Order: sequence, then C-alpha cells, then structure tokens
Amino acid sequence: MSPICGVVAHVVTQHTREIGIRMALGARQQDVLGLFLRHGLVLTGAGLIVGLAASGALMRVMSALLYGVGPLDPLTYVATAAAMLLVGLAATVVPARHALAVNPVAALRAE
Repeated sequence: MSPICGVVAHVVTQHTREIGIRMALGARQQDVLGLFLRHGLVLTGAGLIVGLAASGALMRVMSALLYGVGPLDPLTYVATAAAMLLVGLAATVVPARHALAVNPVAALRAE
C-alpha cells in the first residue's frame, strides 16, 4: 500500500461520520468522491513539487549517475512526473471509492 493510499484511507476512516451526514443530507456520490480525490491529489502534487525541486538541486550529483540522459532532460522530468501523478491518482481512487460505500445510517450510529 502506498503512503498516499494509506493517508487517504485513514482520512476516510476518520471522516466516516461526516460522510454519513453528507450523504444523508443528499450529497451526490461524485461530490464525496471528489472530496477525497482532491485531498489525495494535493498530497501527490506537493510530493511532485518537492521531488522536482530536489532533483533540480541535486542535478550535478545525478549527472554522474545518468547514462544517455542529460541532467536537464525535460522528457524525463515530464514522464516521471506524469507517472507519479497517475500512481497517486490510482492510490487515491481505492480509498475514495470506499467512502462511497458508507451507509449513512450506520455511519451516524457508529459513534
């Protein structure tokens, strides 16, 4: 389980009552799904920004380790960022879909 998946799963667990209230008051499933997808994608975006900044700062060290790729190869940076964004999205979708399965009545009685 990726760290993002674990964090979003924990957030879903902590907000079960809130999810139940939202759904009982008529929130659409897309709204609940979007709430947790945004949370996961914000975490993924923050990680991408920090990672790209760190790789830019460590460019001189990394250039000795790269073979056939320049230290400022934009295709590598874009492809890696896109792959990490897709992994973050996939890791966020699983727990976010679990939020949709919350029974509003059971969630309100849980605590």
